[in-house]
Amino acid sequence: MLATHIYFLVALTRIASSVNIQPSTFTAPGTFPTSVFSKYYNNPTATSAQPQPVVSDPATHEIYPLALTDPNTIPINNTVDPHPLPPAASSAKIFEAAIAQLKSISESPIFSGDTCGRCQAILEVAKFVSLSTPSNGPAFFIQFCNTFKLSSNCNVAYGQFSGIGSVLTQVVANADVGGYDGQALCQNFFSMCPAPPTLPLDLSSWFSKPKPNPLPAPTKCSGNRLNVLHLSDLHLDPRYLTGAEANCTSGLCCRKNNTNTQSPNIVLSPAPRYGAYRCDTPLSLALAALQAIPALTGTKDNGFAWTIYTGDLVSHDPDNQLSRDYVEYTETIVFDLFKKMLGSGPVYAALGNHDSYNQAQDAPHSLGGALAQQFSWNYDHVAGLWKHENWLPQAAVALARAHYAAYMVKRVDGLRIITLNTDMWYRANYFNYLNMTNPDNSGMLRFLTDELEDAEDAGDKVWIIGHVLTGWDGTNPLKNPTNLFYQIVDRFSPHVVANIFFGHTHEDQINIFYSNNATTMSADTAGAVSWVRYSTFFLKCLFSELYIQMGPSITPLTNLNSGFRVYEVDSATFEIMDAHTWRSDVNTFSSLDSQTAVGPTYGYEYNTRETYGSSISGWGVDDPLNATWWHRVTEAMEADSSLVTTFNTLQGKSSVRTKPCTGDCITAKICYMRSGSVPIAMQNCKQGFGSVQS
Repeated sequence: MLATHIYFLVALTRIASSVNIQPSTFTAPGTFPTSVFSKYYNNPTATSAQPQPVVSDPATHEIYPLALTDPNTIPINNTVDPHPLPPAASSAKIFEAAIAQLKSISESPIFSGDTCGRCQAILEVAKFVSLSTPSNGPAFFIQFCNTFKLSSNCNVAYGQFSGIGSVLTQVVANADVGGYDGQALCQNFFSMCPAPPTLPLDLSSWFSKPKPNPLPAPTKCSGNRLNVLHLSDLHLDPRYLTGAEANCTSGLCCRKNNTNTQSPNIVLSPAPRYGAYRCDTPLSLALAALQAIPALTGTKDNGFAWTIYTGDLVSHDPDNQLSRDYVEYTETIVFDLFKKMLGSGPVYAALGNHDSYNQAQDAPHSLGGALAQQFSWNYDHVAGLWKHENWLPQAAVALARAHYAAYMVKRVDGLRIITLNTDMWYRANYFNYLNMTNPDNSGMLRFLTDELEDAEDAGDKVWIIGHVLTGWDGTNPLKNPTNLFYQIVDRFSPHVVANIFFGHTHEDQINIFYSNNATTMSADTAGAVSWVRYSTFFLKCLFSELYIQMGPSITPLTNLNSGFRVYEVDSATFEIMDAHTWRSDVNTFSSLDSQTAVGPTYGYEYNTRETYGSSISGWGVDDPLNATWWHRVTEAMEADSSLVTTFNTLQGKSSVRTKPCTGDCITAKICYMRSGSVPIAMQNCKQGFGSVQS
């Protein structure tokens, strides 16, 4: 017991000296900080409505009109910038494709299942329509939807302007619908086929050279720590209507157009001005969080060494309420707020699945022509904003414009930041269902591998930043790309890749990577082979296998508290030495409506090392929180399920709505923590316990 107390005392001393935590809580002012913007469309200090700033886009030089974000006039059918349809095919092209698909159908083993065979046969007809008369493609999919009752409003879901009919027309026109692509489409979007298998990888020519053996001499810990901020999933809702229904029956709540069907004419739960559990982030909550960060972390004067943002700026609107202007508005205002509120350090941001229009859609360059460039408006826009904020050098800006908004930055301290557009492995991106037998049909993982090889040659460390995680319970990404990503991480760990960060789930989670595709999960395989050769505590800071950190979200959606995290990072190894998480209790927000004295309070939730460290013997305060450490945490969880209970509570940022984790949930959570790819998660873990949201 005495040793434990001494451990905590030393740990808390390290916390205070490194992160310079100020008060344990920060309460935002009760009135909106009007100086943040120069002009407003309404009175920003009124408590009855959210502020509506006049936003000027430095990249497009456009001033966004009030009608774009007015919660009382939400547009429901954007016809200004639909996705282009593929060009009509020649008769020769139609014949060639028909013969190829006929052959594919005749050889496919899928037709032993009638429902699946029916779906793929329908896609064959859809392919013919999409090639011969693409203007009728969306109408065909509307009829397909009505026939099989795939949506309550097929015109909206599959129309050209308000839905994804034009996207499906593009995809089916180019997909092998009689083979793997078609089976995956029918499984993921129409629930008419079983999931296709994970395909074997041929890595014989993927890497230009084998992994070094022995590995390069390890970098020693410097003992100097950098403070790095991790933000994720802000999901700003500029159409948030204070006083609207906060407990709506379906869709995004706190909106004028979404009610509770039990009482459609009376608001049962009025939306507080700072947010609610079934709603995205109102501007008032976003500002409260950004005011709290420097006050709580002691970074008012110097800012952070850098900030990582792991995606999702835009609110959870249905496609028919979205537009390019709405996405660009959100990107503009959020990045501008980061620049104003977080200090001088650069922000390295990755796009989330909601940071696109249509949401979750991004097309691979392999489509060719104009179709390959149909999302370049977004890549150009965010690259222009990152240049305007002076976060990226020109080379990274150019790379982001040309490569799905993904880029590499080489910092002067020897760390390289590589960001990825993870829509390229996200299940909801229809374009990923083209040429699925290629695990990298977008070239994103080729880009990552080439950058890692350059870093290896230069002796640099790398942080990888993306949005959609590759593993956990395996429900979000696709099998084949994440299988390849896992092998890439293994090839370049631990001597190149220092850390990986994702967002997307809104929850506080981690994933551990193991060598040899996790054939053996142990403390030894979670640490590089070279690590076990050393015996001193100091050298624990030299080598480790990787784990992935999923950052907590600012948005409360769904039934979560709002939070952010700061890492203590060693300045030489770029290992995480400690992590500190703050959160605000959304359950208290309704009590703030009738006064203007105070706003939300953000308070210190937990310290990672302190919370789990007492369970790990022989791990000192100067040893990193690497994958070996996390694997030992999971072993401690197997011996003491109360640690999983703690993890489950923190996963939802201590929300009062987080349900307890018992029985099968205990073993499932440990399994998810050890699963860095979809195949590993699906093969090893019991499903149904991945999220604490309800």
